Amino acid sequence: MTTEDYKALAPTLPTQPGIYKYLNKEGVILYVGKAKNLKKRIASYFGNKKHATHKTRVLIKNAASISFTIVETEQDALLLESTLIKKYQPRYNVQLKDGKSYPYICIKKERFPRVFITRKVIRDGSKYYGPYTSVRQVHAILEMIRNLFPLRTCTYNLSEENINKGKFKVCLEYHIKNCEGPCENKETEAAYMDKIGQIKNILGGKFSTVKRHFQEKMQHLAENLEFEKAQNLKEKISAFEDYQGKSTVVSTTIRDVDVFSISRDEKTAFVNYLKVAHGAIIHTFTLEMTPNLNDKETDLLGFAISNLREKFNSVTQEIIVPFEVNLATKETDLIFTIPQRGDKKSLLELSAKNAKYAQFQKQKEAINNIKKQTSAERILKGLQSDLQMDDVPLHIECFDNSNIQGSNPVASAVVFKNARPSKKDYRHFHIKTVEGPNDFASMEEVVYRRYRRLLDEKQSLPQLIVIDGGKGQLHSAINSLKALDIYDKVTIIGIAKRLEEIYFAEDPVPLLLNKKSESLKLIQQLRNEAHRFAINFHRNQRSKNFTQTELTLIPGIGDKTAEKVLRHFQSVQKVKEALPSDLIEVAGKSAAMKIIQYFKDQKDQ
Repeated sequence: MTTEDYKALAPTLPTQPGIYKYLNKEGVILYVGKAKNLKKRIASYFGNKKHATHKTRVLIKNAASISFTIVETEQDALLLESTLIKKYQPRYNVQLKDGKSYPYICIKKERFPRVFITRKVIRDGSKYYGPYTSVRQVHAILEMIRNLFPLRTCTYNLSEENINKGKFKVCLEYHIKNCEGPCENKETEAAYMDKIGQIKNILGGKFSTVKRHFQEKMQHLAENLEFEKAQNLKEKISAFEDYQGKSTVVSTTIRDVDVFSISRDEKTAFVNYLKVAHGAIIHTFTLEMTPNLNDKETDLLGFAISNLREKFNSVTQEIIVPFEVNLATKETDLIFTIPQRGDKKSLLELSAKNAKYAQFQKQKEAINNIKKQTSAERILKGLQSDLQMDDVPLHIECFDNSNIQGSNPVASAVVFKNARPSKKDYRHFHIKTVEGPNDFASMEEVVYRRYRRLLDEKQSLPQLIVIDGGKGQLHSAINSLKALDIYDKVTIIGIAKRLEEIYFAEDPVPLLLNKKSESLKLIQQLRNEAHRFAINFHRNQRSKNFTQTELTLIPGIGDKTAEKVLRHFQSVQKVKEALPSDLIEVAGKSAAMKIIQYFKDQKDQ
């Protein structure tokens, strides 16, 4: 895996706790790691390689991809890491490959229950709390509980019959006040079970009252200068604060289940799968699907469940889902559970969290890809989407007519390539076949001439043609495209100026783009550029025709002088009637005398 691969992945990495897996090209897990912050931990592999170990460098070299699973806490990350390492035995994991299990606190199902630490879960109705990631933490919690609530530690069968027969005698634990002697009936079962109820509250996370009691006691010891005892209590409070009463990824109340959840948007659906065996998550996977518009979530999830169970050879009978699903399968003994609370609900929420993050990751990748695009690529792809074109409009041409009361009718074609003006490709047109002010016929003529020439010269056609005008101009242009048999090879639209409506050939209802849309701004830029180019050409033609008057027939009077004089006096008749001083002021003495002499000679003839 290269640094470039990591840079592409980095923006989508979560900052939550979880586990990450390095996989090779075949999808085999090479390494499993845990992280309090997945983004920072994975980034550490691609930082300064000078200080990286040889094993790390080889791991990165052999890895082809990284996958990760989000969990709720750092402790859950440690537990899931341990489970996966034991399950898959990754090549580059050296620790946690033994069969050592997690420590739990057990409240034994018996009369006068014992409370003790164990690594073995026996399903005999006893209550287990954990698992814990630190044995030291468990011992600290047990010690605190025993200081608060004296409990028996013996293994006697304290049945009512045995106690009444006096079979047992109190031991040293009673005399040092660590036990209140239920074996000799010195403590009632009701009083003992009341203590057990309080212990269950503490281990279940309801320890605010107990914590407050210890804090007050610690303050009292500190005020009496008993700092060693106060420090001991502080450590116990710290153990309580770090205490993990429940784990999402390892549970003693669940055996073998498959957990599925789904998250979808308009384009994509993500189904997350958690495989739980013997109460621990041993596999995670997220499937990406592309649904049809009418696909329901129940059908998508049902399809994914069948697909994933077959892919991973799952024969688990119980399936946890967020809602009822339509599952096409020959298996008739499946149990579908939609949990409302408890450990199964927590597992479903964890699965849903991973499905939603996969969706978020995909969306973020798309945003990052857009950011990497040039502004031209982004605008043109947006225009392609808005106009529902098959191809990106890299080459666009726009047409506009210009005439004033039918005089000097002209037209222009401007060309944009990659969303920028290509001025060397701009073209002017004199209207040749149309008499009088007829915009529709003029548009039909210039469009035909433009693309007749491109076809004859075997040049490429534009992907998009924009006509400045409404339905009338658009249909005139379409007539030319059809006559040239290229109507189906290009996209053509018209833009009306009043409301900036976009007209399509076969659609009577115009498209109204958002006024701030980049697509509309590009079309407006095309239209304005075509209009500017046509107006300038029309003005030049008018000026040229304007100066071709009687003044240009005067020997020694050039076009510029004639134009200057006419612009000032507005007509030849007014030039004839002008005072010599006024003519000299506008044209200069030499030119003015020539003009005066010319008209004098004309009068004398």
